[in-house]
Amino acid sequence: MTGIISDNVGRTSGLIKSAGGGGGTWTLISTFTSDGSDATATFDSGIDSTYPIYLFKIINIHPETGGAFNVNFRDGSTAYDATKTTTSFQAQIEETGSYGSLAYSGSWDLQQSTAVQGIAPDVGNGNDESCSGFLWLFDPSSTVSVKHFLIRMNQYHGADFSQDWHIGGYCNCTAAIDGVQFSFASDDIQGGKIKMYGLSDS
Repeated sequence: MTGIISDNVGRTSGLIKSAGGGGGTWTLISTFTSDGSDATATFDSGIDSTYPIYLFKIINIHPETGGAFNVNFRDGSTAYDATKTTTSFQAQIEETGSYGSLAYSGSWDLQQSTAVQGIAPDVGNGNDESCSGFLWLFDPSSTVSVKHFLIRMNQYHGADFSQDWHIGGYCNCTAAIDGVQFSFASDDIQGGKIKMYGLSDS
């Protein structure tokens, strides 16, 4: 099954004024809405030189059976396998107040890898369990610089933890990034939305 991705083709509606102090306007470009059995949430159009920054809002993404929620990037071919170098750390607390920690998470780092990047490593599949957050992608159409991205996610861990993930890295390629794909490691997306915005620089 395939979820719904609706496009704001004219890019003249869905405008949000940036509160970052630097001006600019967020424009809603497209929205993925899960139909309950989606192998991926794929944004394969609308990522171009129109905007210098793209923002993905990830809202209550729920898995079929639980596990890692991932992202990958397309660099001009048909595959989502751009070479990436990344690093991450996470804070966590168990619902009872136990096991609070803040730690570097080297096992989720990538070094010049084409593999998916884990962004919420163990999302629970209970009815109330999901993950939410943001992904910022910078200057994806550059053919000179690497393409930086920042990710901030919170997940309801399958063992009843709140885990706050901070992930950063870059796609180490000179080709433009023209697609972004989200997926679970071993099952379907069973609920939630992802919205893609572009940020103008004026």
